Amino acid sequence: MNTFEARIEIIGVNPYVLLPEEVLRSIFDQAEKSSDPLPVKGNINGQPFIQTLVKYSGLWRLYLNTPMRKSTDTQVGDVVKIELWYDAAERTEAMHPKLEIALKNDAVARQKFDSLSASLQKELLRYINRLKSAESIDRNIIKTVQFLHGKQRHIGRAQP
Repeated sequence: MNTFEARIEIIGVNPYVLLPEEVLRSIFDQAEKSSDPLPVKGNINGQPFIQTLVKYSGLWRLYLNTPMRKSTDTQVGDVVKIELWYDAAERTEAMHPKLEIALKNDAVARQKFDSLSASLQKELLRYINRLKSAESIDRNIIKTVQFLHGKQRHIGRAQP
């Protein structure tokens, strides 16, 4: 485990912290690679999180999403204590059963889904899996199928 303190900064609308060089080297050694994405987990001010390190504009960043900041009551400009280590656990996102049925019944949408990048597939699956109400799930599965047919935007993206 690596422990360090860092000030929360922001680029665009994305809060992040920069990692000390020795922490990066340790994560690279644990991961046995130095290319992104690098799955990590740890604690911010004692609160656990799971995240991915990414390199942007030449710098490795740990982005702090809203749930991470809310759980620690922190904001841009605050200094936080971070414990961080490489997360070797498999990160897969299951397909929602209702989406599975919709794609099984629509060969064109299924073929398009299968041709998407793994990261976009995961983004779609994660989005649907995080919805709470049955109505919202049903509505967004329809949107997803329409998106796969190239008929509308979905999750902030233009048609594939």
